[in-house]
Amino acid sequence: MAGESHEAYCVKCKAKRAMSDAKQITMKNGRPAMQGKCPVCGTTLNRILAGKAS
Repeated sequence: MAGESHEAYCVKCKAKRAMSDAKQITMKNGRPAMQGKCPVCGTTLNRILAGKAS
């Protein structure tokens, strides 16, 4: 996943932005997600990825 550009919707900017400092996480329900920061305003961005909860 390193080097890939992940986009997510920023609710503060009201626009789709490429995440900076993106990393893959696992949510409480077991689903994979990407989490990073908006490069414009610094808000935390989340994007749920495809995959099953384990």
